[in-house]
Amino acid sequence: MMEQKELIPHLFRTEFSKITAVLAKLFGFEHIEIAEDIASDTFLLASETWGLKGLPDNPAAWLYTVAKNKARDYLRRNKLFSEKITTELQYSNTELHEIEIDLSDNNIIDSQLQMMFAICQPSIPAEAQIGLSLRILCGFGIEEIANAFLSNKETINKRLLRAKTKLREDNVKIAFPPNSEIDKRLENVLTTLYLLFNEGYYSVSQNTSVRKDLCVEAMRLCYLLTINEATNKPTVNAMMALMCFHASRFDARINADGEQVLYPDQDTSLWDVELIERGKYFLNNAATGNQLTKYHIEAGIAWWHTHHEDSTEKWESILQLYNRLLTIEYSPMAALNRTYALAKANGKPAAIAEAEKLKLEDSHLYYSLLGFLYTELDNKKAIRHLKTALKLAKSETNKATIEKTIQKINS
Repeated sequence: MMEQKELIPHLFRTEFSKITAVLAKLFGFEHIEIAEDIASDTFLLASETWGLKGLPDNPAAWLYTVAKNKARDYLRRNKLFSEKITTELQYSNTELHEIEIDLSDNNIIDSQLQMMFAICQPSIPAEAQIGLSLRILCGFGIEEIANAFLSNKETINKRLLRAKTKLREDNVKIAFPPNSEIDKRLENVLTTLYLLFNEGYYSVSQNTSVRKDLCVEAMRLCYLLTINEATNKPTVNAMMALMCFHASRFDARINADGEQVLYPDQDTSLWDVELIERGKYFLNNAATGNQLTKYHIEAGIAWWHTHHEDSTEKWESILQLYNRLLTIEYSPMAALNRTYALAKANGKPAAIAEAEKLKLEDSHLYYSLLGFLYTELDNKKAIRHLKTALKLAKSETNKATIEKTIQKINS
């Protein structure tokens, strides 16, 4: 069982958003801060109480009970709620103690799905939709959201405040949209989950290279979309497949000392065969209809990465998939990853020519790649690039990996 210092942050990540979604559905967007405050107070009390009395037998159930009681207390005592919210909910003051705050699994699922689509309103900018989803549904801190958007905390705070204000002004209800609206909003819902998974898989917010809790939460929310008939679309299955393939290599990416293990050095016996098979299942489900999205292609790339053998067919296939991905949606990171595949398929000299055109001079990954490409061709140049990567790297795990690579070249 987890110790308290590990359990509370874990539960905050997994349960805070559930409690907030259910209470926000009850109170409405107009009072979403109250839902967040009640959820926050619940965790504050848990931290204080568990520190004195020890962990309860069922910590999640304890949190739900406290959150229900705090919500009922607020409804009883607050005049604003008595006059406005209880009227809308068709409760009288004498009935407040009987209000059922439903934190059952089914209602949590419904509330989170409804919240996802309610936030993704066309009336607010896409960046605000995604940022608000990361905050409310995924428990992201402002700094984590700023990192995801390559922005700063002040900008993100203003963006989220404007989004909440707009949702209130438009009187947006937390409810599932009609089928005609689902496809319009699904893209930003998936972008949110994609960012959440990536923040876990390539974490820069803490001194770690993998934050499984974020990845698992992204997978859980995506899975909810696959089991809902209205959202069980090919693109959702492609996203789920992508996550499964990446997650299958979790245990091989970090060694016993907590250091990052680069793909060529991974122990393939640690790859999760069951998750790979689940990924194949979702990838097959994604292969219906005539829509080809970036998630389909990235899932294909991730699938090839679960092949143990380092064959020409594997890297040529990955290279061609990157070529297609870049025509659908160009991104500097995809272009960088394509260059690695090019080196594996066609040799390092060809890859160096392509890599140096990218000029991603703010990225430690760019200089790490150049270090790899020049290794054995020009080791002095390789080390120079790796030292630049070391200066740019943010996490201690990334720095340790780069230092180890430099030592290996020098030895």
